[in-house]
Order: sequence, then C-alpha cells, then structure tokens
Amino acid sequence: MSRFSDALNEQVANEFAASQQYVAIAVHYDAETLPQLADHFYRQAVEERNHALMLVQYLLDAGEAVVIPGVEAPRTSFSGAAEPVALALAQEKRVTGQITDLARIAREEGNLVGEQFMGWFLREQLEEESSMAALLRTVERASESNLLLVEDYLARTSAAEGGSAEAGAGAPQAAGGAL
Repeated sequence: MSRFSDALNEQVANEFAASQQYVAIAVHYDAETLPQLADHFYRQAVEERNHALMLVQYLLDAGEAVVIPGVEAPRTSFSGAAEPVALALAQEKRVTGQITDLARIAREEGNLVGEQFMGWFLREQLEEESSMAALLRTVERASESNLLLVEDYLARTSAAEGGSAEAGAGAPQAAGGAL
C-alpha cells in the first residue's frame, strides 16, 4: 500500500469522526428546539459521511485495501450557542489541512490521479470553511436572546442554495451509490 493510500484510509476515519461530531451538534440544537440549526448540522453530518464513502470508493477503484475505522466519541456538551459552531469551524479548518496534506502526498508520489481527486475536496473545503465562518459570525451577532434570527438566516440561505453542493457535477462517487 502506498503512503497516499494509507493516508486516505486515515482520512476515512477523520471524515466519519467529523460526521459523528456534526450529529452531536445537531442533537444539541435539536434539544434546544432550534430546528434550522439542527437540520443544518444533520445535513453536514451526511455530507461528511459521504466524503468518507467517496474516499472508500476511490480506494476500491484503485485496487487498494480499505480500512473502516472506529472513531472517538464526539463532544456532546456545549456552553453557549456559538460554541458548537466554533467547534465546527475549527474542525473544517483541521480537515482542510488534512486534505492539503493528502494532495501533497499524492503529488510527492507522482500520483496525478490521486492529486486530481483531492482537488475536488480542496474546493469543497474552501466552501465549507467560508459557510461555517459566516454561520459563526451570524450566531455570535444574534446572541443567546436572538437565536431565532439565526433560524431565519439558515432558512433563507438553505432555500437560496437549493440543496447540497455535493449534487453538483464533478463530485466523486461515494461507495454505496446515492444513499
């Protein structure tokens, strides 16, 4: 197995862990009766899970071994409305670094297909960091007493986006097809 394949298997774990953390954040907001925030993070959880499955499909297509890892339990308690979003933004920044490292490893190994594959994820991470930073600024401005304004913001931006960016052309196929 190449260093790139080993690192991709590690990233599968990172993506599943990110998915679990987003479920935990969604549940937190669900328990606070903030359905738009909860829905946003449930969708993010599915997106991260699908990223893991895209990596799995790449490994399968490349004839490499796939390791489905266990992940650490996510953080489930938060103080304040902004803390879960701040955690999510930090997570997205960490993932961007991981994806950048994967692209670098593919380049170092001369794996042009792997490097090109990682290009989609790099573009996705730019969008993820940007949208999470905007959400964090919105939550911080709204404060505890005005979180319903955040709910309105998410309702408006979700409708304007018309669905997930992952539905776009050029997204890698996830293992298991369109689940």
